[in-house]
Amino acid sequence: MPTQTPPKLRVAIIGAGPAGLAAAIEFAKLSFVEARIYEQARQLREMGAGISLHHNTWRMLDALGVYENLDERDLFRPADGHLVQHRNGRTGELLLSTGQEETPARYHQARTLRTVLQKALLRSVDRSRLRLSSRLIETVEMSTGALSLRFEDGHEDEVDLLVGADGIRSTVRRFAYPDYRLRYTGTTAYRALADASDILSIPGFPDANTFWHGPHNRLFTCNLRNNVYEIAARVRLTEDAAPVSWGQDASVEDFGERFKNFSPMLQRAIAKIRVVKKYALFNGPRLPRMVSHGSIALIGDASHPLAGEFGTGAGCAFEDVYVLSRAIRWAHDRGHYLSEGLDLFDQVRTPHYHAMYDILDGFARSSVSRKKITSFDDAANQIMEDEWSDGIRWLYHYQVEDVWHSAWRAEDARRSVPDGDDHEEKANGAESTSHL
Repeated sequence: MPTQTPPKLRVAIIGAGPAGLAAAIEFAKLSFVEARIYEQARQLREMGAGISLHHNTWRMLDALGVYENLDERDLFRPADGHLVQHRNGRTGELLLSTGQEETPARYHQARTLRTVLQKALLRSVDRSRLRLSSRLIETVEMSTGALSLRFEDGHEDEVDLLVGADGIRSTVRRFAYPDYRLRYTGTTAYRALADASDILSIPGFPDANTFWHGPHNRLFTCNLRNNVYEIAARVRLTEDAAPVSWGQDASVEDFGERFKNFSPMLQRAIAKIRVVKKYALFNGPRLPRMVSHGSIALIGDASHPLAGEFGTGAGCAFEDVYVLSRAIRWAHDRGHYLSEGLDLFDQVRTPHYHAMYDILDGFARSSVSRKKITSFDDAANQIMEDEWSDGIRWLYHYQVEDVWHSAWRAEDARRSVPDGDDHEEKANGAESTSHL
């Protein structure tokens, strides 16, 4: 009598940004999973300008099998191999240039347009599993434990696992944690683009990943290749009582006014901007857990609603996906419930984000102490001491693979599971029975 094939784990991924696309790639590798991606936009287009690919991001791109989808000609890596330069915004003096001697050349930081990363991910995604113009408006937990999803266009779905990859204003998080609230940080980001040929024609302008520090505001400038140069900034705009959070047009004059006490060289760079937008920045308090209801997982910005303070959003999202997909497989291969796999995922990732919040708490304390400093140069030097020490470098070199390996082995030991083959390889190629 033939053995009945067990039903597949039905997964809905909400959001087709880097986190959602990476989740689709990893779930497609699991033969017992049937995943679909839902994206509210009518077409896939990345917002913003540049994105950093750090050491940990590159390692995850390797794990995803996406590394080779990126073309070196689209990536900016400084000729001298530095990670980042820090300069005094008034004088241009080099305060610090961080190297990458401990990083394999393959994983040296690169800067590129966000669209370059998105296209690289999309090349490894089954487009037939992607549904656009699908805005999630209702989630209902059923008596069976499954989740019923309803979308604005009338489409409905029923799933066993709901993955919130829908960003800082996550609809999935709103269902999982209905009392959770975002708050305006009092800071607005400006993201501007100029022709690289115009910027690099300015005498003495460094072709580097450069932070330009001032007492209250800072600039970031970087080549994005293909004659695109990025000029980004964070400024205090506390007068905005009810700011719009995403993509307002801004004028070059408004941007430049914020940096009129910076060097003439930077004033010339700002004057060459072609397009600039501003984004009011919101964040939220740390979540107690990244999972809920035994059937919901939050990844990427949905799981740690911060305003890009560390520039490692893509890397963190990929780490979330790496652990989540393996935790789901861990539970499946051992015959555990889905909720147990989600608990193990949360056990690995929530402490990581709590540690990031701890760093930000320290930054906030330092910012308060600097209010007494009146000198531009003294303030810039103090910022370097407070915020750019080696204390945050671990974020970019975090070995999530090792942490995950230790976590599942410890959980197996706690459950007194015999130490057999690594669960990443199925014994004799056979599918296990499971509660999933």
